[in-house]
Amino acid sequence: MTQKLSGPMLPPAAGGMPRQLVVLLHGYGADGNDLIDLGRHWAGLLPEALFVAPNAPEPCAGNPFGFQWFALALDRTISRVSGVPGASGVLANFLGELWAQTGLAARDTALVGFSQGAMMALHVGLALADPPAGIVSFSGALVPPEGLGQGALPPVCLVHGDADQVVDPGLSATAAQTLRAAGATVGYHVSQGTGHGISPDGLAFATAFLEECFDAAGS
Repeated sequence: MTQKLSGPMLPPAAGGMPRQLVVLLHGYGADGNDLIDLGRHWAGLLPEALFVAPNAPEPCAGNPFGFQWFALALDRTISRVSGVPGASGVLANFLGELWAQTGLAARDTALVGFSQGAMMALHVGLALADPPAGIVSFSGALVPPEGLGQGALPPVCLVHGDADQVVDPGLSATAAQTLRAAGATVGYHVSQGTGHGISPDGLAFATAFLEECFDAAGS
């Protein structure tokens, strides 16, 4: 049986049918409620957007009340490189179902993730045949999908705190280099003195990026 994702959502602040879709992907041990407040923050900026924050597909081994996109081993690199592609199918299916239900498409959609969720947003968003409007990665890392750079790529926003002791900030710097080399437009912001979280300056940077992405997409 195909796994189904579900979680909190916010309808468009303007009412009516959505013209945009923002998918919020939480980190390890959290759930959709952890990021749905980003939708409340952006509702005034994107009043015609539907915000959806699915719970990851697996109960979290390290937090019985949370979820994980993939399990963590002692070697975090191995966990990431094997876990992200392994979880990509369920997220890709979830996006396809959302588009079928709403009548929207990839070009109307932004993927926003934190930590593990950021890794998923980057991997799946960069592999879509039709690129999304944009991808925002907070405190994440890039596991490049197969064939990266062989087709059109969406704009990408990378935000990371330079004091992050959970996910190495250098992983976002490396992601920026890799994506620019592949032909993507990349916005990269380092939040000074910020650990594993989203600072006000990082959020402001991502907010401006999202507005520009949807304006460019015309959605």
